[in-house]
Amino acid sequence: MARAGDPGARVEEAGERIVGAHDESKWAPLTTEFWAMAILIVAVLIAAAVSDTLGDRRAWTLATIIGAAYILSRGFAKAGIGHTPFGRGRTKG
Repeated sequence: MARAGDPGARVEEAGERIVGAHDESKWAPLTTEFWAMAILIVAVLIAAAVSDTLGDRRAWTLATIIGAAYILSRGFAKAGIGHTPFGRGRTKG
């Protein structure tokens, strides 16, 4: 367990003073999975428009599945926000 005087705690505290406290997940449009989702949905809808074998219902189902997978991935990313830096919320000792 890190103590307030440990080098790791001091470095993290200095970093927070410089850039401020932050969470572990990024804003959605800055993530790779957001752009992958957007490109995949557009690709599926274009494929449905030009293909005779990929029906509208199947295309929209695939787009919905891709969107739901993205939402789940963001939920898993946001689940890690509860990160508590060294020394914060703990008694010094």
